[in-house]
Amino acid sequence: MTRTTHVRLDINDKMYELDLEPRVTLLDALREEIGLTGTKKGCDQGQCGACTCHVDGRRVLSCLTLAAQVEGRQVTTIEGLVSQDGTLHAVQAAFLEQDAFQCGYCTPGQIMSAVACIREGHAGSDAEIREYMSGNLCRCGAYNSIVAAVREAAGRLAGGASARAEVRETVEVG
Repeated sequence: MTRTTHVRLDINDKMYELDLEPRVTLLDALREEIGLTGTKKGCDQGQCGACTCHVDGRRVLSCLTLAAQVEGRQVTTIEGLVSQDGTLHAVQAAFLEQDAFQCGYCTPGQIMSAVACIREGHAGSDAEIREYMSGNLCRCGAYNSIVAAVREAAGRLAGGASARAEVRETVEVG
């Protein structure tokens, strides 16, 4: 018999109630239980950054975070960056405009880290952006485009672009 624990997770401004084994990671809860597949499973060891999402506005590697640990905290995934009317977050728009999508697999994690990088005030120079994005590994050649996208989005956000709309609703899963 497998023991489960009941958790209430606030994800992208919606409440989800789940019965999970205590060992379930946030990444697996997002992808397998809730169906939010934008957060990617890359190395599953916290080394690639593909699973980056935000908890209370701070970036975390969801493959190294237990779902039960984030109960009562606000989780934001790549799906939560888009506003209610479908307007892309400034970082998402900048990634499109700068052709910074690479193969696309690690892009959600890159975007989540870029949002945090800007919010943390580490987008002052290309060198600083590269340093604070270095936890997201990529093997393709678009890194210069990523830096350009972060720089462009930082400028837009400093100019007052809104981050996203507020929506609250409760969803029971499983």
